[in-house]
Amino acid sequence: MEQIVFPVPSICEFLTKESKLRIYYTTERDEQGSKINDFFLRSEDLFNEMNWQKKLRAQPVLYWCARNMSFWSSISFNLAVLMNLLVAFFYPFRGVRGGTLEPHWSGLLWTAMLVSLAIVVALPKPHGVRALIASTILRLIFSVGLQPTLFLLGAFNVCNKIIFLMSFVGNCGTFTRGYRAMVLDVEFLYHLLYLLICAMGLFVHEFFYSLLLFDLVYREETLLNVIKSVTRNGRSIILTAVLALILVYLFSIVGYLFFKDDFILEVDRLPNDTALPDAGESLASEFLHSDVCRGETGENCSPTAPQEELPPAEETEQDQEHTCETLLMCIVTVLSHGLRSGGGVGDVLRKPSKEEPLFAARVIYDLLFFFMVIIIVLNLIFGVIIDTFADLRSEKQKKEEILKTTCFICGLERDKFDNKTVTFEEHIQEEHNMWHYLCFIVLVKVKDSTEYTGPESYVAEMIKERNLDWFPRMRAMSLVSSDSEGEQNELRNLQEKLESTMKLVTNLSGQLSELKDQMTEQRKQKQRIGLLGHPPHMNVNPQQPA
Repeated sequence: MEQIVFPVPSICEFLTKESKLRIYYTTERDEQGSKINDFFLRSEDLFNEMNWQKKLRAQPVLYWCARNMSFWSSISFNLAVLMNLLVAFFYPFRGVRGGTLEPHWSGLLWTAMLVSLAIVVALPKPHGVRALIASTILRLIFSVGLQPTLFLLGAFNVCNKIIFLMSFVGNCGTFTRGYRAMVLDVEFLYHLLYLLICAMGLFVHEFFYSLLLFDLVYREETLLNVIKSVTRNGRSIILTAVLALILVYLFSIVGYLFFKDDFILEVDRLPNDTALPDAGESLASEFLHSDVCRGETGENCSPTAPQEELPPAEETEQDQEHTCETLLMCIVTVLSHGLRSGGGVGDVLRKPSKEEPLFAARVIYDLLFFFMVIIIVLNLIFGVIIDTFADLRSEKQKKEEILKTTCFICGLERDKFDNKTVTFEEHIQEEHNMWHYLCFIVLVKVKDSTEYTGPESYVAEMIKERNLDWFPRMRAMSLVSSDSEGEQNELRNLQEKLESTMKLVTNLSGQLSELKDQMTEQRKQKQRIGLLGHPPHMNVNPQQPA
């Protein structure tokens, strides 16, 4: 490994903070814990975005809008929540009229608005801005009326969303990538649909503002995981639902053949002289019941014939209907009432007597539907959804843990830097800073190939071949240096032990030589004593003549 010092290209300063956060949190990990594979693949898009941001700097208005994209998004969401609160509490806008506030309350509102304005000017804090917005909206409600205030808020939300779209296009350069890229860009289409709903709420009806609250799902990852828990294993859920429909169809056939008379349900009929709600109370009545008698104006009113009173027996009979005259009605009844009842379809059918011949068959029918459809099939669907949500939550927690404890570049974990000269925070900020690697890739792209240094030529060739071997994988120079120092210390200790052992061996050799000399001296002394005590023997040959 080699450490390289290089100048940071000036174009790197145009990389936006939103893009950095998106890359940091959305790149995929590989088997070694590093994210450089996906990071390297996205470097080309980041380089193009830098070039686009550099061109955008020449247009000050668009550049200013693009730099505050998250701010515009927050304003849109807060306005959507505020408009829905006004619609929920005051629709159909009959209780509050413009100019109905008493003088002392009006003066109090003016004072609150001026005080919050002074606080915002002196100390521009978020709480002061919220207080100013709240007091201004209340002042508008009691000055011009609730509905005109809601119209002004909707118009401001439309303008704000247009500015946000300009910011989004300015940051991503959507129009420069062609119409196909625009159509395939799901995020751009989402914001375009958001703008369309804002316009429909402004010019068609206020109830369209309620759809804007789904933006909370887009903004919060937890709610997005709730939706993914249904869509990730959508095929399994759909196949299980098809199984439930097949079982409902079979039970409907059995019910039509053997228990047709048991499908008797109580119904609540509307009386003929029931007045429908006024046209202003609901959007449906406004478009579908325009000729209804209106009591306030007397319009479209005609005498209504009094309803004949029915005998109690006829009323009782009229409150019940046979819902299995045809197989289709049997299917609808079993599907609607059977799945929504806790005990199955048996809860809504006629209670048979034990003396009836089909009593046992009816008990088996109810129990089979309860066990097969309610307990098994529905719980299979719920289990798939719950298990998927648990998996998504564990994946999110694991992802957060990896971001906190694993290096983005090399994949080494935090515990590898315990008791080392370099801490984990210093390692990811200085030694393996991911944006330093991006700047080096950009340098290789913008620099003339004839001016490359040796490492730059090597990296340029590796980038051309899409080879990632030049990235440090599961290695760091600080750990290598620490390991080499540890090895040197270990060798030094071994050398000291070897020297002490050699000294001990030398001492033992000296002592052994002295002991050997002493033993030799003692042996010589014993031999001298033996020569003095015994005379030497004479050899006589008996065969030799005298």
